[in-house]
Amino acid sequence: MGYTTFWIPVFTGMTTFARTPYYDILEKMKGKVFIVGAGPGDIGLLTVKGLKCLQRAEVVIYDFHLNAQVLNYINHDAEFIYAGKRGGQHTMAQEQINQILIEKAKEGKIVCRLKGGDPFIFGRGGEEAEALSREGIEFEIVPGVSSAVAAPAYAGIPLTHRSYSSSFAVVPGNEDISKQESSIDWAKLAAGVGTIVFLMTVKNINIVCQRLVENGRSPDTPVAVIRWGTRPEQKTIVGNLKNIAELTREKDIKPPAVMVVGEVVKLRDTLKWYEKKPLFGYRILVTREHSGGFETLEELGAEIMEFPTVEILPPEDWKELDNAINRVEFYNWLIFTSVNGVKFFFKRFFEHDKDVRDLKGIKICAIGTKTAEETRRYGIKVDLVPQEFNAEGLISAIAQSQSIKESKYQSFKASDTMTLGHSDTNTASELLKDLRFLMPRAETAREIFPEKIREFGGEIDVVVAYRTLKPQLHGKRLRRFLKEGRISIATFTSSSTFNNLMEIMGEDAHELLRGVLIAVIGPVTAKAVEKAGLTVNIMPQQATVEAMVEEIIEWIKNKPYKC
Repeated sequence: MGYTTFWIPVFTGMTTFARTPYYDILEKMKGKVFIVGAGPGDIGLLTVKGLKCLQRAEVVIYDFHLNAQVLNYINHDAEFIYAGKRGGQHTMAQEQINQILIEKAKEGKIVCRLKGGDPFIFGRGGEEAEALSREGIEFEIVPGVSSAVAAPAYAGIPLTHRSYSSSFAVVPGNEDISKQESSIDWAKLAAGVGTIVFLMTVKNINIVCQRLVENGRSPDTPVAVIRWGTRPEQKTIVGNLKNIAELTREKDIKPPAVMVVGEVVKLRDTLKWYEKKPLFGYRILVTREHSGGFETLEELGAEIMEFPTVEILPPEDWKELDNAINRVEFYNWLIFTSVNGVKFFFKRFFEHDKDVRDLKGIKICAIGTKTAEETRRYGIKVDLVPQEFNAEGLISAIAQSQSIKESKYQSFKASDTMTLGHSDTNTASELLKDLRFLMPRAETAREIFPEKIREFGGEIDVVVAYRTLKPQLHGKRLRRFLKEGRISIATFTSSSTFNNLMEIMGEDAHELLRGVLIAVIGPVTAKAVEKAGLTVNIMPQQATVEAMVEEIIEWIKNKPYKC
């Protein structure tokens, strides 16, 4: 009496377990907490398991010292609770954090407690796990890459090396110096450990160095202090126990910073790989939904900060696209203007029980190499990828393709100018007359190309394959980064990505972006930026992400500028 028994039919093999809806319900009712280490800053140092936990989370309780990109991987329906500490100021006391973890888990939620570095290395993860254990709440610990090892590695300092050190210790450097008795055995630490890593030590660096020397460590022992390790702001200074405190003050090194003491510091000049990358120190803002195409910048040392200002959604009404798909054999040309256009078109196309054979005889045009690649993923040959992405260039390329197909007007060439000449116009009219085009694209887009097709006697159906909306984003972190000058370059792939960012940033958006280099794709986006009273610094001739990336690299090479 007083409880309900669930009979759950489960069929298992030797190595498999068949989950049932009942099992999922019971798991959800129970609630669970994942205490996840997010690493020290570089987004690539987040573990695969940590990422999976983030993607499952219904509640995320996160700290200050996290890479902003980590939050992009979280389910946007999740509840976000900030519990960070900056400059010694706590948003929440530890007891409050423990209580929230308990309450949310008891509500049956999957909770992710997201912490910088590793949760069990001076991260109070042990205290949080104890609190959960006392309440009988299930939890898991997902280790993270600690700044104790990552910051020295990114500064070119191995903690152990056969020629220099075979042991290391990680020690908190923020111990209250007014304490009568220290919890650190300074005598054993100074004399018995090859490499010593101090965390949170900037404020006490003078006394830390003093205690090491007093307990037998040579004052000439090499020391490195690394601020913001693994991030574009990483700054490393090198000295020894007798002068590092003064150097830290002179160079204005503030928390967060890691101090490394030991002979291994001598290897930095040989092994400092990260700071040698050509784009080290650059943080580049990406305002579209996915950052594909920007990988080259990351490989060269830049950090990509994703802040998508456009959300891609299906159309509110499929009627136009459905009608076009049902009579797809009617068209001579199918024109894709974006990767999203390809994805949404073929998703709906296959839902109508169509396959690639239904496109027989239809020529395919893709605007941009990425759009072409996405089209080929469906096993479809792309007939045309125009070199110019404006309306005139596209008209010329299609007319050129038609002239070859019809074995006439062989002398017709794509125009090298922004407008077609008179003879080219006449030829294009003859070549495009009565051709039928289908262009599945975004809900709002420029009408120049469709108008040109109709002007030359062709027929074109422009149908909505997807729509773009401004997502509900909180720009607090990005606002702070802009205000502190921590964004080097802002990239915009459409006027909507720019206009939406301006709206999200609010009244002082112009002031926040004034000190940032601006890179855009296409003249329409450039006009939107200039209309807002800002300057476009980078605009490639070709309207592709790849071309913009190349232009950014070239700009940095000739006019270095860092955040």
